[in-house]
Amino acid sequence: MNRHHLTSDMYMAAIVAAALLLLYTSASAQETEEYFRQNCMSCHTIGGGRLTGPDLKDVESRKDRDWLVRFMLDPRGVIESGDPYAQELLSQARGAIMPSFPTMTKKRAGQLLDLIAEESKLERSQFKGLQVSDRPFTEADVDKGRRLFMGYERLENKAAPCISCHAINDIPGLGGGTLAPDLTTVYERYSGRKTLSTWLSAPATPSMQSVFKPQPLTPDEVLALTAFFEHTLQRNPTDPSTARLNFLLIGVGAVVLILGVFDVIWNKRFRSVRRVLVNSVNEEILKRANSESKDA
Repeated sequence: MNRHHLTSDMYMAAIVAAALLLLYTSASAQETEEYFRQNCMSCHTIGGGRLTGPDLKDVESRKDRDWLVRFMLDPRGVIESGDPYAQELLSQARGAIMPSFPTMTKKRAGQLLDLIAEESKLERSQFKGLQVSDRPFTEADVDKGRRLFMGYERLENKAAPCISCHAINDIPGLGGGTLAPDLTTVYERYSGRKTLSTWLSAPATPSMQSVFKPQPLTPDEVLALTAFFEHTLQRNPTDPSTARLNFLLIGVGAVVLILGVFDVIWNKRFRSVRRVLVNSVNEEILKRANSESKDA
């Protein structure tokens, strides 16, 4: 009887342990997928072609895992060591160096490589990336992108418009916000349509993630904004600092004009009020002087 209970308890314990292991493995896999989506997908695809960085499909067929882990932990260090393959990657990325992530560890690097290996086996990876339309941009696309950037047309998922934080030379007035980088040449910086569109669909910076992860851009919005940024680059507009200086000078001129108007309006009133006050004080002084002379 005791042996039967012991066997049952061991069987239940084994089931619980297996369930916990399965839950842990599943949670770990989901965490790795989310990490790749937030930190890697803006520059890399798995089977979707090159972006800023190389396509990672079957990456371990190109370099061994030890080298890949070392590079993931310290990209700049490997490049500066003169490693030939790292130098080749740098050249292909047009000088863009993969950032070092404080949260990247040897264990996490291994988990990411495991994920890449599994995704590489699939006919279509979930990280293949945004399939960007290659049709020519139209004036309607550019106009829609401008309205979205300016906030004239609200983003479908209710995120804040770009102008809240970013400036661009293609808009009047002060040119937009200054909390984030100027986007006038962003189309060129991201090497064109595909890379910029992918970045807009999955921004990698913490500030952008906080805004757009819960409220992502739709494919139509990504296309329109990309068209607007390409148009802005082609226009080669004037420096926004000139517009800001003009605004400052206009503001100073307006203040001076307003002060001049008030001086004209209130000049006589000020003098008439002052005259009454001065006369009343003089009369009081004379009364006191007369009173003192009589007493004397």
